[in-house]
Amino acid sequence: MYIVLTKCKSAINTFCSMIYFDELHASYWNNKARLALHTALNVQPNLHKAKNVILFLGDGMGVPTVTAARILKGQLAGHSGEETSLVMDTFPHLALSKTYNVDQQMPDSAGTATAYLCGVKANYGTLGVTAATPRSNCNASYGNEVTSILHRSKKAGKSVGIVTTTRVQHASPGASYAHSADRGWYSDADLTPEALQNDCRDISYQLVHNTEINVILGGGRQYMFPKNVQDPEYPDDPIITGDRNDGQNLVVEWLKNKKRSKYVWNKAQFDKVNPKNTDFLMGLFEPKDCRYELDRNPSLDPSLSEMVEKAIKILSKNPKGFFLFVEDKGRIDHGHHSGNAKRSFYETIEFDKAIGRAAELTSELDTLSIVTADHSHVFAFGGYSARGNPVLAEDKKHFTMAVYGNGPGYQIGPNGTRPDVNASISMSKYDKDYLQQAPVPLDSETHGIEDVAIFAKGPMSHLFHGVQEQNYIAHVMAYASCVDPYEECKLPDPNHAASIHSSLVLVIMGVLFYLGTF
Repeated sequence: MYIVLTKCKSAINTFCSMIYFDELHASYWNNKARLALHTALNVQPNLHKAKNVILFLGDGMGVPTVTAARILKGQLAGHSGEETSLVMDTFPHLALSKTYNVDQQMPDSAGTATAYLCGVKANYGTLGVTAATPRSNCNASYGNEVTSILHRSKKAGKSVGIVTTTRVQHASPGASYAHSADRGWYSDADLTPEALQNDCRDISYQLVHNTEINVILGGGRQYMFPKNVQDPEYPDDPIITGDRNDGQNLVVEWLKNKKRSKYVWNKAQFDKVNPKNTDFLMGLFEPKDCRYELDRNPSLDPSLSEMVEKAIKILSKNPKGFFLFVEDKGRIDHGHHSGNAKRSFYETIEFDKAIGRAAELTSELDTLSIVTADHSHVFAFGGYSARGNPVLAEDKKHFTMAVYGNGPGYQIGPNGTRPDVNASISMSKYDKDYLQQAPVPLDSETHGIEDVAIFAKGPMSHLFHGVQEQNYIAHVMAYASCVDPYEECKLPDPNHAASIHSSLVLVIMGVLFYLGTF
């Protein structure tokens, strides 16, 4: 396929359009559409029970982030980018999710996690409790607890796991096992006097005691150890120590009475874990959140893809199946909050890579895979940019393609003028620390309010359609896997032989259709 470079449209825009030669001809687009049409006509709902369920949560991954990451992925491979597909783009079923919390139009990751994991919408900042619990009101949480799909799957005899590169006590994974009136109660040192008086437990304590989780991988070491216990990775830093006031070593507590269990805190230890003789694995690779993908040292910390692979290999040994929650790197969210688009884009690409690796290790015939976001951000990118223009580069109108509606990238001078973007980013526009422009100055960029996408494939994935409330996701997962409250779903087990034959026939027919045989 040849590329035609057109002339630049102005002296300001020094990047010329990239146009593929085949795209100049109607036959290219007609054939492409014919193949897509044939694929759509042959999509058949998988009406079997899901043995396994994997929920991939892109924290803060709104639709503009998906689009930008798709283009960047293609450009990193030497292409124009716009025509590239992410792995999640190939999922056959799509819906939109309404993300608001019960008490707030703009949601947070705790209230949304309670919705998509527990099936009930909740208040901003609360985990695993109904909206009858105001934030930070410990006493009000009693009697208002709600149960997650992870806990329900464990009760059904399945293996369960969480993988994240935020702290494992973070709001998103936290709703899978904790009931907390405040997402910030990571350790007992964070509890308010009212919470201590009413005997509310911190999130780390609940991680160890509420549900027997087979695989726990992410960050958050400091909340598991007593105060003044030095961190093993940073032994010379007096500030980085354990955080607990109660003197408990929760890692030791978690390992207790678990056969074939392991705790690791670095890549070398992680690599030595043999899934065949490991039934329980806890890996905590940083005191708080794991590092951004652009900053990660691959010799010290595993990637999200590596953690997902290890988790699936451990969990899939259970003949009854598994439930796995994978958070993006909640660092997509953190990058956007910092006004740092490049970090968010690279996190999204690594997230998509992990989705692809999971697909290689599982079967669409018996595994329901869902990709969604908890909320979006006030991130956008546009302008009159040429085809193939780098997503982090400047547009011909003197502003970067990637911008934020608010945040720390505010750059308006006292006289109301905007800096010359071309000059200001000539050496740093692709730098990982560059902050995209924002018209409203804030220390931290905010979440967005619009709907987010749900991508799905596998058993019962056709139930994701239209525009749904976010808590609908938890109910589809429970129904598809026939766990509480849908134990009587009566869905048949997958017929692998017939399904494999049918899928192969569809692939062959698609190729023949594309070639014009049909």
